[in-house]
Amino acid sequence: QPRLAESGGGLVQVGGSLTLSCEVSARTLNWMVLGWFRQAPGKEREFVGSITWSDGSTNYIDSAKGRFTISRGNGRNTYSLQMTGLKPEDTAVYYCAALYGRPSTTPHNFPYWGQGTQVTVSS
Repeated sequence: QPRLAESGGGLVQVGGSLTLSCEVSARTLNWMVLGWFRQAPGKEREFVGSITWSDGSTNYIDSAKGRFTISRGNGRNTYSLQMTGLKPEDTAVYYCAALYGRPSTTPHNFPYWGQGTQVTVSS
């Protein structure tokens, strides 16, 4: 069963940048879709974006397009979420998640999750 672990959260000022990483402990990522979600206090968990490991194709929520980039990391089983132009509304706990199969934006379809990392954007 895959295990995921995020790193890289923290406090950043409005307009700043931050990169989150997720390490996936799995035999192979070849059939996996790897996602990033976030959850702000009092709100539902929200899809941010995902990458299909086999071909590198990505998908983003509209508010992330042009500001966030998901890519395969330097490590064998890592991927990252590079965030630029951060806004106060980006403040949330960010989770990496994985599924085997087709891309999805629904948290319920991702059976494997990291523990979450806090991102706080101060104005």
